[in-house]
Amino acid sequence: MFKSPQLGLYIRIVALLSLALGLSDAGRLLGINLGETSPLAVMGPTGFILLGIFSLSRLFAGVGLWLKASWGAVLLVGSTGAELALYVAGSPDVRMSALGFAVRIVLLAAISVIFALSFRFTRQQAAD
Repeated sequence: MFKSPQLGLYIRIVALLSLALGLSDAGRLLGINLGETSPLAVMGPTGFILLGIFSLSRLFAGVGLWLKASWGAVLLVGSTGAELALYVAGSPDVRMSALGFAVRIVLLAAISVIFALSFRFTRQQAAD
């Protein structure tokens, strides 16, 4: 799907951003900043499981994007969209800072631009 040579660098930047966010979430799962407090006690079982799912899916999506596989973009849109939908709906199990919310919005916008440019490149290739 991502055959455009101009998109290569842009896709890799989004992949790195996805990997960084996934690693940050994995750090939250491990309780990096919590000291002696258990992350499971802070987030609750449902929040812990959801964060684990979103973290893993973002890490896999980052690898998929790095490989320029279309499944990476689909996985990133699905996981980030679901997380944002739960957060906006007011789920008490999904917590994030304003910066985390902004990064997730940027990820969705970036992957939407990649889809649009890739679609445009494919149509241009078919017209030639």
